[in-house]
Amino acid sequence: MRRAKSDSYKTRQFTVKDLDQVITVNKRCLPENYPSSFFIDLYERFPKSFLVTESVGDGEVVGYIMCRIERGLSNFGFRLARKGHVVSVAVVHEHRNRGIGQNLVAKALEAMRDYGASEYILEVRVSNKSAVSLYKRLGFNDAKIMKGYYSDGEDAYLMTKQVEEPALRTHEEN
Repeated sequence: MRRAKSDSYKTRQFTVKDLDQVITVNKRCLPENYPSSFFIDLYERFPKSFLVTESVGDGEVVGYIMCRIERGLSNFGFRLARKGHVVSVAVVHEHRNRGIGQNLVAKALEAMRDYGASEYILEVRVSNKSAVSLYKRLGFNDAKIMKGYYSDGEDAYLMTKQVEEPALRTHEEN
């Protein structure tokens, strides 16, 4: 069923009650599927950065994003960093091109910053031009190509973004 562009959506934190709908969205949208325990593990460890978007009219989950925080060598210099890793994001086809994906990513980046992330990373299929374009609009850069990253052999771009530091307040603003 195709919905009108004027539909309204609400983005909120995932709850366990959303699990079946999130798994359905994952299976409808992505070839990479995960067991329910994987979703629950990320929710339990990083609940602020596991978000869903639902259609206000019927409460149907139409998109989700789940993330985690990792420690590792920075992509922006030789130092250890806390990396906010976008693990999976999906929006069902009928609800795309309405800003849902952009909103989910932007809110998840904010949440990962709350967890202390100093940079963000994600992998995206090289063939997924619309997602690559979205991530570039949000300030991500191609860091490298990961050959054969996906189970079907397709390459992925590893994309990275530094966390923007908050603007320093001047004495007059205090």
